[in-house]
Amino acid sequence: MGVTKEVTQRMDSQTVCRRLLELADSKYQSFQSGLVPGADNLLGVRVPELRKLAKEIAKGDWEAFLAENDREWYENDMLQGLVIACAKMDFGRRMDLIRDFIPRINNWAVCDVFCGSLKETKKHRDEVWEFLQPYLKSREEYEIRFGVVMLLSHFVEEAYLDRAFAVFDAITCDAYYVRMAVAWAVSVYFVHFPDESMAYLLHNQLDDWTYNKAIQKITESDRVEKEMKDVLRGMKRKR
Repeated sequence: MGVTKEVTQRMDSQTVCRRLLELADSKYQSFQSGLVPGADNLLGVRVPELRKLAKEIAKGDWEAFLAENDREWYENDMLQGLVIACAKMDFGRRMDLIRDFIPRINNWAVCDVFCGSLKETKKHRDEVWEFLQPYLKSREEYEIRFGVVMLLSHFVEEAYLDRAFAVFDAITCDAYYVRMAVAWAVSVYFVHFPDESMAYLLHNQLDDWTYNKAIQKITESDRVEKEMKDVLRGMKRKR
């Protein structure tokens, strides 16, 4: 009896471009354009569709795809990150590809979707923590945001609380998407560790804008009790 092998076709750049154009939604493109400043090459493909396409690419010659994938569309960057996150490979290889991809991140959406997709982090937290340190100390807006969003996505654990708070205090970059990421991260930590996070809010080195934005985000959460929200609103700094 002959052995039947599953044959996977490599998805070349022309095929990927055609698929992206087929998936484009003009209404979503208009909506998304207002949310992602500077991304003037949006097709309007929703993230769930991009994830499906990335999984298809990952079943074939994904390394060839990564090597030839250009930046014609915003969605090409999304796909690059998603394929790196979902393709089967050893941890060291994935870390090399992550390092190569980070300079390609130039907006909050690609950054955040990429970070959230790196699920293997949970199996290698200590190694990834060390990997993130140069980015958290960088002066580049999206390198820092990458580091902070990785923390709130994969390091909301008791073992990392003090280290994460120290990282937030040490960030002095005043770029908008950095400060928003730090505020978001503090709010996520608060929801999971309210006592420890309250102690941090009472003694921190955050600038006033980031501190107040963190409190705003915490009070917008449905997972924080009204009484606590009232306390937090009274803690806002006057600028």
